[in-house]
Amino acid sequence: MSITSVINYKGGVGKTTITANLGAELAARGRRVLLIDLDPQASLTFSFYPAAQWEAELAYERTVLQWFGSVLADEPTAALHPYVLTPEPANALLPGAGRLDLIASHLQLVDVDLDLAAALGGSRFQHGSPHFLPLHRALADALATEAFAGYDDILIDCAPNFTMVTRTAIVASEHILTPAKPDYLSTLGIDYLRSKVSELVSDFNRVATPGPTIDPQYLGVVFTMIQYAGSAPISASRNYLRLTDNLEVPVFRQTIRENKTLFGTAGERHLPAVLVPNANDKVQYELQQLASEFLARTRA
Repeated sequence: MSITSVINYKGGVGKTTITANLGAELAARGRRVLLIDLDPQASLTFSFYPAAQWEAELAYERTVLQWFGSVLADEPTAALHPYVLTPEPANALLPGAGRLDLIASHLQLVDVDLDLAAALGGSRFQHGSPHFLPLHRALADALATEAFAGYDDILIDCAPNFTMVTRTAIVASEHILTPAKPDYLSTLGIDYLRSKVSELVSDFNRVATPGPTIDPQYLGVVFTMIQYAGSAPISASRNYLRLTDNLEVPVFRQTIRENKTLFGTAGERHLPAVLVPNANDKVQYELQQLASEFLARTRA
């Protein structure tokens, strides 16, 4: 099982689009995939479920918010598996044995960050707190249970921050993937994000030793929303595509072009763009190639 956190400090960079489509393409290849929505905006959740259905059927009992509530309670933490959903429209289009599941988010998940920080004695996540390891390991421990052993890939859509909920995702992950637009603001925080991950790994392992430590690997940057002029990206995009050379970070060879028609209507259909029938074949091909490169990098 491969667990990957998808994160960028900048919002609006295609983070949720990459998570949904990467997961859907992997499932279309016969893999069992779980998507976890840890962004309070719940965009990944609403990519598969209409807001009205979320409100009526999921919001009060079947989201990750309720599970995190049990993490903060005095009783033993509840099992995470009962919160797993199987979106029917997407799964109906999957061939063979593939499966795409989801753990939904909640708009009030932002409050959980405050509660988790308070449980550690403040927003600085005090390393001396007896709650440091169990709170940081909560998601990792939940995913390590037998109920999740059948998944090939778990993708975690993180919020554009590095607060406690995001930190639980990083601790649970073997890999980190960063979508970015080819512009100044989207690439600005890439190096800072890497330094924050390194800081968390160092702090966690110092407290955890001699127990299990963590070492999430940085898969690289996936450039999204590329605008083309003819057969090549526009010159402004090409300049920022080269910016990561100075940061010495790995970059996926495959990029994803901008297509507002396909990606915009995919949310309305509650289907990832890669599964939409008779859609733009260039975009779908790029998403398929991204999945191939992702598999090659996670198996390395």
